[in-house]
Amino acid sequence: MSELFIGLMSGTSLDGVDAVLVDLGDGAVRLLAHQHDPFPAALREELLSLNSPGDNELHRAALAANALARSYADSVTKLLEKSGQRKQDIRALGAHGQTVRHRPTEFDGCGYTSQLLNGSLLAEQSGVAVVCDLRSRDLAAGGQGAPLVPAFHRAVFGRSDADVAVLNIGGISNLSLLSQDGKSLGFDCGPGNCLMDGWIALHFQKDFDADGAWAASGRVLPELLARLLAEPYFQQPPPRSTGRDLFNSAWLARALRGDEAAADVQATLLELTAQSIVGSLTPSQRSGELLVCGGGALNGQLMHRLQALLPQMQVLTSNARGVPVMQVEAAAFAWLAQRFVHGLPGNLPQVTGAAGPRILGALYPA
Repeated sequence: MSELFIGLMSGTSLDGVDAVLVDLGDGAVRLLAHQHDPFPAALREELLSLNSPGDNELHRAALAANALARSYADSVTKLLEKSGQRKQDIRALGAHGQTVRHRPTEFDGCGYTSQLLNGSLLAEQSGVAVVCDLRSRDLAAGGQGAPLVPAFHRAVFGRSDADVAVLNIGGISNLSLLSQDGKSLGFDCGPGNCLMDGWIALHFQKDFDADGAWAASGRVLPELLARLLAEPYFQQPPPRSTGRDLFNSAWLARALRGDEAAADVQATLLELTAQSIVGSLTPSQRSGELLVCGGGALNGQLMHRLQALLPQMQVLTSNARGVPVMQVEAAAFAWLAQRFVHGLPGNLPQVTGAAGPRILGALYPA
């Protein structure tokens, strides 16, 4: 049977949908096509709003899940047209959905994670079998439900002759530590782009700080940085995961005095991202290769700071290892869909804290 899979990713950065077509036959990962579509402004605004408690949430969330399914289906159509493949040739698609709440292990010992997506509508409109809801089973087994990408990183970037660290910087940053002896670790470091994106949107109505230019124009405020780094999350041992539930504009506002120059705050937020990543690595892990993917890999100022803070590491983008930075996470969800189809576990218990390996996801047939 076909081993062509589609991966669909829309992350905490809310920059839109990344769709990839991947040939996963014979254990290889061959990227065949990529499609990126920004969210319509109204949908992006609604998804961002739904990250915080508000009025009529159930109704609004249901309609946003429908709108997201339509956006995903549109991206699938464009991807297939670009690649020349037919929907009948695709074994399944793995769809992440849009995270609006992530509270693992809280409240009742299990907690919950919520990724908005109408899987039935996506299957109906795309004509492709849909594997989604990929985090809940790990939570049910006592895990964090995140990060899920370290297993994929191991398959694609792992080496038997060297340790490799893979850093994804989306709205939130996460690390995969791939030892040459086959051991894998992974966890969320803290904010990636989310605070920087929110701050520049507030002041200039821009979605992101291109190349970190605005941050580079400011100066780091040591006292503000110290207040931000005092967040207890940064001292938590793995397994750990986080999201906009914690790192949001209200969290930042509590640390501000109100008289800071806006560019200086942006510079400090970039330094927070860099230092929270570096602080997540033990001294023994700060050597070898650091492969960076996600939107943060396109931020030249952030990449510069990472290299400066990690002089013993070679900081590269995933492009250098054959996987474009904006396609890694989407490809991971194609890989997770394949794992589901073949009845194979998709989580790493040592990463998420789950009681054991679990088959992840739910299927909506074409």
